[in-house]
Amino acid sequence: MIITSRDNEIIKETAKLMSSSKHRKQQGCFVAEGVRLCTDGVNSGAKLLTFLFTANAAEKYPEEYRKLSDSADRCFEISESLLSKISDTRSPQGFVCVFETLDKNHKMFKINNQGRYAALENIQDPSNMGTILRSAEALGVDGIILSSDCCDIYSPKVVRGSMGAVFRVPVIAAENFTEYIRELTKQGIWTYASTPHDAENIEDVDFSQGGVMLIGNEGNGLKNETIAVCSRRVRINMKGRAESLNASAAAAILLYKLQG
Repeated sequence: MIITSRDNEIIKETAKLMSSSKHRKQQGCFVAEGVRLCTDGVNSGAKLLTFLFTANAAEKYPEEYRKLSDSADRCFEISESLLSKISDTRSPQGFVCVFETLDKNHKMFKINNQGRYAALENIQDPSNMGTILRSAEALGVDGIILSSDCCDIYSPKVVRGSMGAVFRVPVIAAENFTEYIRELTKQGIWTYASTPHDAENIEDVDFSQGGVMLIGNEGNGLKNETIAVCSRRVRINMKGRAESLNASAAAAILLYKLQG
C-alpha cells in the first residue's frame, strides 16, 4: 500500500506523535527517523510498530529495508512529498519508524553501590538531553535518573541527538527527585551535586567508589534543596573568561571524571 495523502490516519497519527509529548505518553510510542536510528532501535530490541519508507530509500538501503520491514508490525510506502511534510529533519533519508515506548517506570534498574550514574534535574533543551544520553552511553554510565520536569526523552530531537542511546541507556523517571537523591545518600551511595558554589574542584575528588553525578537546569543549575541532600558538592575549575559551560559539555566532563 502506498500512502500519498497527508489526511491518511496513519500519517496524522505519526505527525502527532512527533509533535506532542502528551500524545506520546498516552499512546506509549514514539518516532525515530533515519536509517541508523531506525535500525539501532530494532537491533536494541525495541518493538517496531509501524515502518514508513519511500521507494527510493528502500532501493538505496536494501539490507536495512529488509530488516525493518521484517521486524515491523505493519509497513507502508509513502511518497517523497509526503515524507517532507511529516519529517522532522532537514534532509530525510526516507525511513520513519514508530516504536513502542521502552517501559522506563517498571523496568527500573537497581542502583549499585559501586556503579556510576547521572542524575538530571530540569534539563529542558532536547539537544542537551540527547547529547547527555549519548555521552553517558559512550562513557559507560550505568544508568540515568531524570526529574519529572525534564524534557521528554522521546521527543524527535532527543532521540536523534542521542544517536540511539535512548534505546539502550537505562533510565529512571523519579517523581520526587530530591527525595530520591536523599534516599540514595542515606543508603551510603555517593551523590555529587555539580555547582560552582562552595564546591570542591573535581580534580581533587576521588571518584573510585562510583556514585551519582547530579547535573541541573541549563540556566539555574540544581535546586538548593537538591544540593542540600547530596554527599558532596563538586565543580569544574574554569579558566579563561567563560562564566559557565553548556549543560551537555559540563555533563560530559563530570561523567568522564566520575569514571575514576
